[in-house]
Amino acid sequence: MITPTAALARIRLNLHSRAVNRDLRDATEMHRTLMKLVPDGLGDSARMRSGLLYRLDVTENATTLLVQASAALTADRLPADYGEMEVKDLGPMFAALRHGLGVRYRIAVNPAKRERLPLEAKNKRGSVVPLSGPDADQWWTRRATEAGLQLKTLLPTPLDPARRRGGPPLRHSLVRYDGTATVTDPLALTTALLAGIGRGKPYGAGLLTLAPATAA
Repeated sequence: MITPTAALARIRLNLHSRAVNRDLRDATEMHRTLMKLVPDGLGDSARMRSGLLYRLDVTENATTLLVQASAALTADRLPADYGEMEVKDLGPMFAALRHGLGVRYRIAVNPAKRERLPLEAKNKRGSVVPLSGPDADQWWTRRATEAGLQLKTLLPTPLDPARRRGGPPLRHSLVRYDGTATVTDPLALTTALLAGIGRGKPYGAGLLTLAPATAA
């Protein structure tokens, strides 16, 4: 298998920046800002074509954006005071994936299901309903299995939903999962890493990151 080309940018946000605070208040503005990192001219499906995914990680010490793309990432197109950005080539990670490999993972996802409608409601689709609690855990376990990961542990952390100013509220929830897993299907996992998992990708969901499991 040819090793895919992708990069992961880690941006330590400057919380004194007006642009950063605007984007943290409005998921649509965040998406617009991050799309500046990838080349122009990608058409109507620019996010999908560029493979752009992102996740906001907040700790006591820093607020960090992780941005992944299969297209080139250009740091100087961000606002000058946006934050410090480091870019890592993900090729070695993809090359290292193998059956039985132990990993630590993190992902923020939008667990959801589509409501089933009665038989008489032909040609109509049910509403998408956010999931929480054990239902969300089951959703992530199923999606992880499909993505080539056998979960060993999972720790859910409900996150504040993405916000959007000047428009209807976003009808989704965000849950971050941290834990350990074993790789069962490297090809399926590579596909999931590149494409993201679940809904809400323009709003900070779906980016799966991996690290080697720590030996006991």
